[in-house]
Amino acid sequence: MKKILLIEDDVILRENTAELLELSDYNVITASNGKIGLEMARHGLPDIIVCDIMMPELDGYGVLQALAENENTKHIPFIFLSAKTERKDVRKGMDLGADDYITKPFEEQELISAIESRLAKAAILKDIRKDDKQSNSGEEELRTLNDLKNFFDDNGETLSFSEGEVIYEEGQNSNYIYLISKGLIKCHKLDEQGKDLTTALYREDDLFGYTSFTQNTPYQETATAIQDAVLIGISKNELKDVLNSNHKVTLELIQLLTDDLTIVKDQLLQMAYSSVKKRTASTILKFAEKLNRKSHEGIRISRNDLASVAGIALESLIRTLSSFKDMGIIEIEGRNIKILDIQKLQQMN
Repeated sequence: MKKILLIEDDVILRENTAELLELSDYNVITASNGKIGLEMARHGLPDIIVCDIMMPELDGYGVLQALAENENTKHIPFIFLSAKTERKDVRKGMDLGADDYITKPFEEQELISAIESRLAKAAILKDIRKDDKQSNSGEEELRTLNDLKNFFDDNGETLSFSEGEVIYEEGQNSNYIYLISKGLIKCHKLDEQGKDLTTALYREDDLFGYTSFTQNTPYQETATAIQDAVLIGISKNELKDVLNSNHKVTLELIQLLTDDLTIVKDQLLQMAYSSVKKRTASTILKFAEKLNRKSHEGIRISRNDLASVAGIALESLIRTLSSFKDMGIIEIEGRNIKILDIQKLQQMN
């Protein structure tokens, strides 16, 4: 059962609102002013806070500012509930970081829907923070080509080749990508007349052998040591996993590829960045999951919440939602979104 902290100095309104929330299966704790509410938030760590603005001891703005400065409370969803209806008051509340601003008097369903939406948003963002923390808890992120080459040094297999020795031949499976620790390597192939043409020369600290990072494409040329050489090899599958989780170094590595690797560049960029449509569709599905809604049921969420979780501009989100509506994927009524075709959302690219 989710815990709600209700901070309200009006006794009757506080009791009535608390009863309303308890009937909706929430565990409600209450505070009669901002100072008491702040202490209860720090010690009780509620799942969400609903707070009045004009209160003795400490007003709602002060409560929100104090919570934002505390690492344990700064992520708690916060909804202002106030009779202050002027635009400047609403703007001030939202600028301070409030998740929503509901004016008195309010409809019961308006408050319940706002709470459900904020809790769902908080759950999604918590999952994102958890994933980021886990991904950063292991090896340090690779950002540059030097970082990638250090990864080769630390994790690769060291191989020695004498002058004139073939490293791989045209047509063989391209299982490894190589970093040259010592020596000089040439890549070459036979033309239609049987003449041996050198296609590239690689020296110490160069990478080579990157025919394809994503497909089992055979080597398109032969590589031979033209000096005694020491190479460090990483399997293509291992390197693909590294690039998939270190997008910055991926973009640097792309600059090494020749013009005939344009397709590979597009594939790697697709790994790093989802389209606006795909992110919007994924976020709608996440909200539906967090709100425990079935596909035929509507979910009530604000466009600002969708945009912030998806990480896209509000204007782009609105255009995307309109296109989804025109495609018959969703139905929109005010803040309500009903999923009409969940399969198309799941398959959105």
